[in-house]
Amino acid sequence: MTTPADMSHAMLVAILMHHGGSLDLPSEAFTPDAIGGRDGGFHAVAMEPQTDGTIRISVQPRPAGDAGGITRI
Repeated sequence: MTTPADMSHAMLVAILMHHGGSLDLPSEAFTPDAIGGRDGGFHAVAMEPQTDGTIRISVQPRPAGDAGGITRI
């Protein structure tokens, strides 16, 4: 079974490869406020198939505790 960490890693690799293997981000993109880590509630990644054959990748607040995981739709 695929773990949430495996899926996050796969999505990161897919995004980077789609952009030629690298993507420049400002250092501010990794501050606790930007990634949602100030209060310990990091964001979760969502991946939703679209009707045009693309996949939307977005972030959402991560559920508290161990409720986070992979939901297949």
